[in-house]
Formats: sequence, structure tokens, C-alpha cells
Amino acid sequence: MTEQVVYLIANLVVKDAVAYRAYEKGFFPLLKRYDGDFVTYDDAPHTFEGEAPRPGRVIIFSFPSEDHARRWYADADYQALSEHRRAGTHLEFLTMVRGLPVRKSS
Repeated sequence: MTEQVVYLIANLVVKDAVAYRAYEKGFFPLLKRYDGDFVTYDDAPHTFEGEAPRPGRVIIFSFPSEDHARRWYADADYQALSEHRRAGTHLEFLTMVRGLPVRKSS
């Protein structure tokens, strides 16, 4: 079975910058522990149609598979670190989107 890349998209509003910085500081080592990659973030995303996300930060990162993402999220160290995010932000959503399957060349 071929692994399928997944992307995680978060939308949050920072309410306590000090608590959120503590989260950011520990986030990247835990992301790498599960082979995750940071893609980008935007503090002022533009919505062409539909309801815009709450003003705040949109973050995109990826994992090589759904299993990697689920293990990252369930990791006790990540859940402990997340308490800083929970204290410092209002999280609108953290959503997993599956990438396209790898296409075999003919």
C-alpha cells in the first residue's frame, strides 16, 4: 500500500503571545519527530468566496501519511505542549486533508 501525504490546516487567533510562543518553541521538534514538514502560515489570508475564517493565523503543515499525523497528534508530549496553544489561542479548527495518491508513471 502506498502512503498518501496528508496536510493539516489550522486556523487560530492568538490571544496570549507568551503562551503561544512556548507552544511554537516546542512545536517544530515534535513535528520533525513524525517526519512532518512546515509548509507556510499567513496572518492575513484572502478568501475569494464563501465564509472567511476568523481573522487570525492559518497554518499548513504536512506528514508523509495519515498514520504519521495521527501518531503526532496522539503523542503525549504533543498533547502536553498543546496546553500552551490552548491557553494562548482560540482554535477555530485543525483539519486533516488527504493529498492526491501518488500516480505511477506508465
